[in-house]
Amino acid sequence: MSTTASRIGGINLVMIPCADQDRGVEFYVGKLGFEKRTDVDFGGGQYRWVEVYPPQGTTGIALAPPRPRDERGGVETGIGLTTDDIDATHAQLQASGVDVDAEVSRMGDPVPPMFWFRDPEGNTLLIVEQR
Repeated sequence: MSTTASRIGGINLVMIPCADQDRGVEFYVGKLGFEKRTDVDFGGGQYRWVEVYPPQGTTGIALAPPRPRDERGGVETGIGLTTDDIDATHAQLQASGVDVDAEVSRMGDPVPPMFWFRDPEGNTLLIVEQR
């Protein structure tokens, strides 16, 4: 093992582009039940840093302003969230108006049931039933 790899302790945050951070907080906290743990201005008040976490989670999502040269939102985040009841979670999010896939994907063992959803910026995340 390299000495560099041995110094990495875990994943703390993942960042997704979010041009409208108030709307992002409303979605992640209001619709998904996350907690907002950080919300501070930086760069002389030009920027805002917002972090949201699942209630028992130790890895958060930073709703970061997109870089000036980047497009806003609409990215495949690669973020996978877990649930203990995929059908209940799908139904709950769908009833809340979240843009979820029409159906839960069931590919059979060993792949767990899952579905994709999109946040208000069009960023795509995955929810997987944890067995």
